[in-house]
Amino acid sequence: MIKFCVDVGVGDDSGGSSGHAGSSQGGNGGGSKMKCTYTKVDPKPPADHPAWKGKDPKKNDLYLMACSDGGQNNPASFIVVPTGQNPAPQVDPAALAQRAVNSMTLLGPDIASPREAGNYTVGVPMWMWVHQSATTYGPNTASATAGGVTVTATAKVSKIVWSMGDGASVTCNGPGTPYTSSEGMAQSPTCGHVYAKTSSGVRSGTFPVTATSTWTINWQGGGQAGQLTEVRQTNVQVAVGEVQVVR
Repeated sequence: MIKFCVDVGVGDDSGGSSGHAGSSQGGNGGGSKMKCTYTKVDPKPPADHPAWKGKDPKKNDLYLMACSDGGQNNPASFIVVPTGQNPAPQVDPAALAQRAVNSMTLLGPDIASPREAGNYTVGVPMWMWVHQSATTYGPNTASATAGGVTVTATAKVSKIVWSMGDGASVTCNGPGTPYTSSEGMAQSPTCGHVYAKTSSGVRSGTFPVTATSTWTINWQGGGQAGQLTEVRQTNVQVAVGEVQVVR
């Protein structure tokens, strides 16, 4: 096997990477380096091996490319290079996509309801919803550039799973519906829960509610496209009491 390393400048090839509303360019500026190690695969795998991506092994060589950026290792991948050509400075679009995601400020849900200062009652429907912004719900878009390749990624929350602290879990495929007084005792049409017991039996006197958002990221560039996933959490303490009947 033949093995060598190459430092690839990131962010300078096309005027730097770009961040859109709510995106943080973070360490995506000029002057940073992505170090890639190329290892030639020898002997070559069979012609029907998926690493060849349908190309002829007689006319091409196969390399294993592993890149790291600022101490963070990206997944290794195979690249096909015409025989006799140097594989550098080829860049893995998937690695660039992860770099674009890392430059975003993806946060946990910005919980609007339930609130820590709220008063909630056993048997009364609780409406859950979140505020939407580029950093807490999406869409959030950023790009990364290296070796003449630019990849653009767009992230958006695809679901929020609420752990209610009483053993129940509620999956909501949207931000939820804000409650208005005209709804009375109706249940939320999109994201809600009804507590069957008070939180008085919990040591803290409150239920620990956790909202976990799943960010689905679609990316494209360098002749490729793919999808990544990130997970973020937000916690809130909720007190649930019961109505006292006076006789």
